[in-house]
Amino acid sequence: MKLRAATINDLDLIKYWDKQQHVIDCDPDDEWNWEIELNRNPSWREQLIAELNGEPIGFIQIIDPYSEETHYWGSVEKNKKAIDIWIGEESNLNNGYGTLMMKLAIERCFQNQEIDGILIDPLKSNVKAHRFYERLGFEFIEERQFEGSDCFVYELKRNKVRK
Repeated sequence: MKLRAATINDLDLIKYWDKQQHVIDCDPDDEWNWEIELNRNPSWREQLIAELNGEPIGFIQIIDPYSEETHYWGSVEKNKKAIDIWIGEESNLNNGYGTLMMKLAIERCFQNQEIDGILIDPLKSNVKAHRFYERLGFEFIEERQFEGSDCFVYELKRNKVRK
């Protein structure tokens, strides 16, 4: 598996994935404005496509929540990253691809030696996601509301990364 930058050439595929029920179930309220965002490359964000044997299977966004312009995360410390991840096709769920994607994203985040933690915000109701992130070493921090959705905030500290 490899990660590559998402581009405007991925627009149709990402918009298709974004309409899949399993993706909506994980992120029901977000409007990503793909036509605009895939043409922007702010310094605080990476948008990536995960490819398996050359075939796109998922999407990852890595942001600096301190610098991100909408301040979605509110007051947050410097030296953090935040990750959004989803697998495009439901048939690709439960095959270990999400774990591989997250391990690559975690490795990418911690390549910067100043980064001391990675944040995620799965829906409170998404118990499978909670277990998934906990298996990767993320620890529950708090329950919060983001844009009207009840979420759990988890953090993976640099010193807690599982190999």
